[in-house]
Formats: sequence, C-alpha cells, structure tokens
Amino acid sequence: MRYCVTGALYCDMEGGAGWNVYVRDNEGLRELLASMGGTSFVALDTEFMRERTYYARLCLVQVATDDVQAIVDPLAIDDLSPLLEFFYDTAVTKVLHAGSQDLEIFFRLGGRVPAPVFDTQVAATLAGFPTQVGYGALVHELVGVKLDKSDTFTDWSRRPLSGTQIEYALNDVRHLPAIYHALRDRLETEGRLSWLEPDFDAMVDPATYDLVPEEQFRRLKRISSLTPPQLGVLMCVTAWREREARRRDMPRRWIVGDESLVEIARRAPRDNEELGKIRGVADKLAKSSYNGVLDAVRRGLELSEDELPYIERRRRRQLDVDGAVDLMAALVRLRAKQHNIATPLLASRDELRRLAGGEREGSALLESWRRSIVGEELLELLDGRRSMRLADGRLVVDECGADTEGDGSG
Repeated sequence: MRYCVTGALYCDMEGGAGWNVYVRDNEGLRELLASMGGTSFVALDTEFMRERTYYARLCLVQVATDDVQAIVDPLAIDDLSPLLEFFYDTAVTKVLHAGSQDLEIFFRLGGRVPAPVFDTQVAATLAGFPTQVGYGALVHELVGVKLDKSDTFTDWSRRPLSGTQIEYALNDVRHLPAIYHALRDRLETEGRLSWLEPDFDAMVDPATYDLVPEEQFRRLKRISSLTPPQLGVLMCVTAWREREARRRDMPRRWIVGDESLVEIARRAPRDNEELGKIRGVADKLAKSSYNGVLDAVRRGLELSEDELPYIERRRRRQLDVDGAVDLMAALVRLRAKQHNIATPLLASRDELRRLAGGEREGSALLESWRRSIVGEELLELLDGRRSMRLADGRLVVDECGADTEGDGSG
C-alpha cells in the first residue's frame, strides 16, 4: 500500500476502493477534512501514551468513513483546531469502540465532548454479543477478518512509524464503518436503537470527564472501615494529590500511593516525622510535598460534621434477600436469553440486591427498556404477584392466581 505524507490522497493500491491517508501537515489535514465533507458519520480512534503523565499524550488520530481511512499525526501538525471542529460537528455521528478514553482526550483538548456518538461495544451487547466485547472479536464476527494485534504494546510517541504500525492503527478504524452499519441496521430492525440513547448521552456528558478532586477518594479500596473524621482527612489528602498530579502532569501513584493515602487518613499525622513514618511515604513522596499533605490533613480534621463525606456502607446480607436475588437472577437470565441480550447488561447482581433490599428510586432496572423487559416482572416477583417453577425441566414464570402454563421458559 502507499500512503500520503504531504497531503495528496493516494489510493489503496491493493484494494482499489477507498483512500488511505497519512496526514502530517496542515495542508494535508485540510484536504482530508474536505474529502470527508458531507459525511453523516466518522469512525474515530486514537493512540496515546499515559504511563508517565497524568494527562494522556495524544500520539495518533485515526478516522474512517465508507470511502476514506486516514491517520492524522498530532505530533507533527501544529494546529489541530480544524479536526476538533469536525469532531464537534453535531451533524456528524462519531463512531467509536469503547471510546470513553478517546472522548476524554478531545474534551481536554477543546473543552467539549464530541457528540453525538455511537459506541459499537455498547451497541453490540444489545445485539447478542457479550459485555465488553473486544473490537477484534466484532471484526471477526461481523466482517470476517482476523486482525493482527502484534503492535498492541507499541510506543506510539516514537517516530518514524513502521509500515506494520501504520497498518495496525488503520485497522482500528478501517472496519468500524461496516460494524456500525451492521449493528445499527440490526438494532433498528429490532426496535432497539433508541435503547442506546441513555448510555450514549452519559458518554457525551462533560461531567463524566470533568473529575472533581474532592470525589476521587471514593475510588480507593478498603475505605469502608474508616470513621467519618478519617474519611474527611482522606477526602482532603486525595484531593491534594489529584491537583498535584495535574499540576505536575504525573501519574497519581507517582505522587503518593493509594495505600499510603488511606494510612495517612487513618493516622492523621501532625508533623513531618509522623508523616515520614507511614509506609510508602518516605519512598515516594518528595520532602517538598510534606507541607501540602499536612495542610490537607489539617483541613480534613477541621471539617464540621455537616461537611464530612458520606459513603454508603454495605448492609449485612440477609438470607431472605439473598434468596430473592437468586430468584431474580434466574428471571433475568431467562429474559436476557429470550431477547438475545448480554445478561450483565440487563441487570447486575448488585442492582438486583439493591432492588431486593427496597432501593427502587433511581434503579436502572426500573427505567426505559430494562423496565419493560424485566424490571416490572422483578417488582411483581418481589411483591408476590409472580411465581417461578420448573415444568418439564424448563423455568416457568406465572402470574400468581392465573391458571396458565406460564409466560416464559428456559
């Protein structure tokens, strides 16, 4: 194959259909965008590096339509604003696969999230594929092509790119248009296309990517045993680390580890000596940062009772709730099989447990398409208005008091 490096569009000499473009200058970017003018969608992917930084470093942008496949090199182009404006065009649907990290990058670059979007990983779960199905598996199933993944762990910041790297990057978008058409057509035929709207709306919500430093402590493990005052300290020191990592553009763990943050919250050190004795602090935290951590500890200790953060404590499991969850899970599996939907997408066990425990407000099971497929039945099961039994080895769901053979079997 031949690829443009100065802007002119070169035909794919092997296939003859479509264009393969490698854009490394402003003129080439303008030509590429002109070639995609009027399109209703664009397949989009990125390659980035994040191992040594807080913010992802964008290294490549890959795009594709039915007629064009291209790589844009952001390390060589000094003005990406035309490309960003193209992505922000609401008349163009952005097609991605597991695209949250890609959208986060463009939110940081331009302050907006590209919209609308169509995520093929999310859509595939409504078309009978497993949850979090990989791009390669979709390509193989829907396009009949097995992708070469030998460059998965390449360093995309190094130049020049090899021919195999270029092919690998192009393959990440080359088949997305075909997958998009196949999934969209299937879901539209089955009347399920609108079911995706809540998930896609959440993907383009700026709040999804605008992380609040004071909320990041909730991501840490083993914090349920902390007292409310200790949680207040943890909230403040974790927020300090978040802001420090952003300021220095470093991974959070390079500033100080999660385990050390939890121990700092538990001990609430008052001076450098006490702080330095905490495991992992002396090895990782710079001495120049001690004052910042101690100031955060003091702020946490000074929080009023109303200002202290709250975390939901897991209720001790009750045998009757667990039994109800087992019945509910059987019903969910039955309906998921009937509707050719991945079971975890329809309902997780945690969602079932909360519903069985009486938490109905805000439950995803009682909203939109999930309610119509299984949510209403789950409520009837919990309220004693439906029963379940085995008949000839099949699971049967009955309306209580009805003389029927049931309305579902598995």
